[in-house]
Amino acid sequence: MYKAEDEFLLLSGIQHYAFCRRQWALIYIENIWDDNERTVSGKLMHERAHDPFAAEKRGDRLVVRDLPVLSRRLGVVGKCDVVEFWRDDGGVPLFGRKGRWRPCPVEYKRGSPKVADVDRLQLCAQALCLEEMLCCAPIDEAYLYYGETRRREAVLLTPELRAKVGALFDEMHRAYEQRYTPRVVPTKSCNACSLKDACLPKLPSADRSVRAYLDEYLADVQSGEGKGGL
Repeated sequence: MYKAEDEFLLLSGIQHYAFCRRQWALIYIENIWDDNERTVSGKLMHERAHDPFAAEKRGDRLVVRDLPVLSRRLGVVGKCDVVEFWRDDGGVPLFGRKGRWRPCPVEYKRGSPKVADVDRLQLCAQALCLEEMLCCAPIDEAYLYYGETRRREAVLLTPELRAKVGALFDEMHRAYEQRYTPRVVPTKSCNACSLKDACLPKLPSADRSVRAYLDEYLADVQSGEGKGGL
């Protein structure tokens, strides 16, 4: 079932959603954003990759930057940092180019490879958009380029990863329609988040009892770590 264009979400949001549901909601539902060193560094890196006039041909490879993509099935729109088109008889025709070409998205990230799938999900979503737009064969493999290591990481676009992308976008659409912002679930990653001052992950939960707060406060006072008053 296809989504209407006014229901489209930003493709890049899946990386935020997979990392932290609350972070995604603060950015895309409540329109809250703040930068830190990590986000500024990432923006600079993407600005270099997102040069629409830097398309180039290297032998049997055509490199296209800042390519707009969308998927009506997933209900998303966005851009690919880089899409490499490799000459391949099993590929698709491209306007103004001879022969047939096989697409391969390349996503740029400022940090280093992650254990979690957050970056791989975003990359897989880009591939799904390209497959739908170009009516091409499934893209088996794509790449993540990390600024810290200055190396590419090959990502296999497995059926499991594709299914997870679809399931997460379904969740995101429901959350966006409901304008739902989840409660804080503090993790070690909160300290590096640029939205920690807006999210307030260390603010006491509303369902925390007064007795629990007072017991903690008195224990701090007795240990010499008083908080300066109630």
